[in-house]
Amino acid sequence: MAAPTRTIESTESIKGTLIAQLRTVLDLTHTEIQVAETRVGQARTDAVRRELSQNAENAKIRAEAIEKTIRELGGFPDVIGPFLGRAAAAVKALTEQAEPFDEALLGDLALEGQLLDRSRYVKALAVAAKDQDVEALATRLITAHSATVDWLTTVLAEDALGGPAALRRTPMQAAAGLAVKFANLPFTWSTRGAERVAEAIRSVRPAVADLIERGSRTGDVAAKALSGARDSALQTAERITREQGAEDAADLIHAARGATGILDPDELPISGYDELTVNDAANAVKDLTDPADIRTIVAYEEAHKNRQRVVSAAQTRLAAIAQEVVGIN
Repeated sequence: MAAPTRTIESTESIKGTLIAQLRTVLDLTHTEIQVAETRVGQARTDAVRRELSQNAENAKIRAEAIEKTIRELGGFPDVIGPFLGRAAAAVKALTEQAEPFDEALLGDLALEGQLLDRSRYVKALAVAAKDQDVEALATRLITAHSATVDWLTTVLAEDALGGPAALRRTPMQAAAGLAVKFANLPFTWSTRGAERVAEAIRSVRPAVADLIERGSRTGDVAAKALSGARDSALQTAERITREQGAEDAADLIHAARGATGILDPDELPISGYDELTVNDAANAVKDLTDPADIRTIVAYEEAHKNRQRVVSAAQTRLAAIAQEVVGIN
């Protein structure tokens, strides 16, 4: 006669654990929502911006489903949890500005990894409790978080390959990344280092562009000539160093010029690029296999015509290369 009692106690214990885990998942989901909304402002293209906005909306729908499930199990959602989750995301957004870009993304990945692991645990608990509704919810959560983990892993791989990643660094993150690299490699220069320098320059481009625009309105010739002087100086520096036989240094300068979009049209990896239509340019980008070439085209495109379809095609091409590198199908 004792066995049924133990079974009931076991079932109630599992239900209590389920409610506790779902509450934690709900809190983390609210943090996920805030993070997704924060990342929208860092999206490189309209397509990525729409994807992140949709991710935030989907997370809100998942949060409602989790809250409903908690109530159906006889529990009550933590009314403070959502506020704490969003507060945690707000603090994360502020503190990560002093972190390198990859560290911020690794933080996002850790959040999604915890959500994925807890969702798997919830599914196991649901199976033990023979609750098919909770099991279905857990399966849905696992699918969503697995996709996000793959996406963030791809973005990190894109960044490791030199970009263009789906997300942009903020100027502070670019500066933080440079500081870390200089601290860790004080006497080592490489093409990769030059690309990071170029990324920092490109990150502050909007501020420079605003200065130039205001200069044109007020007749500030010095501000208007700032960009041209920088470009000319880099081009001259590359030519002189190459003439002196310092090929490594010249290559570094060339990489910086390419990553900031200031190469001449005939220096681009796609022949006759300036004359290509949007469709032709997007198709040509799909044939590139070197991440550095893709990065060069994106930088040039963003600095000149800024055709979103071409930038999206380039980012998609690099994402495919990044997924191949990290083994994501």
